[in-house]
Amino acid sequence: MNSQRELKIINFIKTNGASSSKIIFDNLSIDISYATLKRVLTKLIIEESIKSIGKGKGTKYIISPAYELLESIDIEKYYEKEIDDREIKESFNLEIITKTLNNHSIFTKSELERLRNLQEDYKSNIEQLSTNEYNKELDRLAIDLSWKSSQIEGNTYSLLETERLIKEKETASGKTKEEAIMLLNHKDALDFIIKESDYLHPLSVSKIEDIHSVLIKELAVERNLRKRRVGISGTNYRPLDNEFQILEALKSSCDLINSKESIFEKALLALVLISYIQPFMDGNKRTARIVSNAILINDNYCPLSFRTVDSIDYKKAMLLFYEQNNISRFKEIFITQFEFAVKTYF
Repeated sequence: MNSQRELKIINFIKTNGASSSKIIFDNLSIDISYATLKRVLTKLIIEESIKSIGKGKGTKYIISPAYELLESIDIEKYYEKEIDDREIKESFNLEIITKTLNNHSIFTKSELERLRNLQEDYKSNIEQLSTNEYNKELDRLAIDLSWKSSQIEGNTYSLLETERLIKEKETASGKTKEEAIMLLNHKDALDFIIKESDYLHPLSVSKIEDIHSVLIKELAVERNLRKRRVGISGTNYRPLDNEFQILEALKSSCDLINSKESIFEKALLALVLISYIQPFMDGNKRTARIVSNAILINDNYCPLSFRTVDSIDYKKAMLLFYEQNNISRFKEIFITQFEFAVKTYF
């Protein structure tokens, strides 16, 4: 946790860009000596809040990518600015995958401890369930996930209508055929990753494509990696539009995820990075949610239904990563939804 003095220095650098210690000292109204400022700057470098560029008298300070990744951001204040007024990283940033996320953990020690304690509760709970009871809970979670994941994508089925569709194959009146297919495809994808729990271990591009194929079956969506530009509503962020670059980014993401020791980190990275890359013409976030859950299920971790996530909050957290490469808000969603799943289903 940075002090108020340190936050003032960080915010000055964020606002003004690369700044020398003299510029910071001359323009920042904090009551410290120049020598103390230099010590604080060194401390912030060690903590990876900032980094230095240049040498000697030409040394300047910029915000560290690690700080940008994890900094707590007031999301409501962030979205007070309209789409064209927000200063964003407009183009895809491969270094967030190959460097920043490769060199830094996205969870703090206390966050990991909280998640591990919840996982222990989950293991203890399921040990007391019969196979039949466990499968019933898993089915309940699968229905909730199919409903919420589809709702985030604009599907208008209610939870009760989704349950009736999946259990009794009864479509809801006034709904499109495509909405029913989307929901049933979710259930098929979940059934597959539960039955073949180690299928995505290790993660690969072809296996992600397989999951996507299940999710878009009988829908008017192209299979395989996209070969042309795709736009995202609500943001000026532009995903990659070159098939070979998309493949490289997805391969790098698989390598990153496979290299991580923490199952929680693997699952969250899959959730965020597949969405960020947008490798397919449609169905990216749906694929990300299934792949993320597959990673959890493979190691006997509790899967997530996302049932209590507000669709708008989910999209805002995702757009924050697109625009600022900041994972803080999405991390909060992941942690709270893991806790919800452990306490609600098992």
